[in-house]
Amino acid sequence: MKYKHLFFDLDHTLWDFEANSRLTLQELYDDMELHAKGVYDFDLFHKHYLVQNDKLWDRYRKGFVKVDELRWKRMWLTLLEFKIADEPLAREMGVRFLDLLPTRKLLFPYAIEILGYLKEKNYQLHMITNGFEKTQHSKLQNSGLAGYFGEVITSEGSNSLKPHKEIFDYAFQKTGAVPQESIMIGDTIDVDILGAVNAGIDQVHVNHLTSEVVPVKEGVVPTYTVYSLKELETIF
Repeated sequence: MKYKHLFFDLDHTLWDFEANSRLTLQELYDDMELHAKGVYDFDLFHKHYLVQNDKLWDRYRKGFVKVDELRWKRMWLTLLEFKIADEPLAREMGVRFLDLLPTRKLLFPYAIEILGYLKEKNYQLHMITNGFEKTQHSKLQNSGLAGYFGEVITSEGSNSLKPHKEIFDYAFQKTGAVPQESIMIGDTIDVDILGAVNAGIDQVHVNHLTSEVVPVKEGVVPTYTVYSLKELETIF
């Protein structure tokens, strides 16, 4: 068995972030009566939120914004699209969003089954996730994934972020894994796959979105590509 330690990403790989996030935003939209406050269309609100969230996460990964700023500013910038400059509202939305989001349970098809399959084969399963400590552990508990993983390494807990090598070094230290027996399984080429390349370990790109080949970024070609979690059985 070439690999002993399998490092999984969480959001967009096992836990269906898009679906869970949309449900949470819909609940906020209804409970906080955003329609009455001038956010006249939920679909448009959701679309603007995704754009602002992506931009801020990119800036966060590059070290330009801090965690606390990201949490409320994604709401603030989304509200500004509707000409609403209400910082207290944005801050309240940020807090409530992070309270509700981790309670969601939608996973990608075959997530639980593949983890059971890999455990039975005696692989050591761990997680490396760019996320907040409390939020990510809460997602794992609520969705039934927690029991499958030994160590859960978050960017907040390790003080580093994928694709930086440091978060992987921290993970090796915590798990006792060595690079030649390790592999990273994740959905994002320039975060999960590039990070694993930087750390000197093999990678599986989980491409849930399309069966087309994803354009190679920064010259990175994953060791393996799968289009569903079930297909991991062909590798392990």
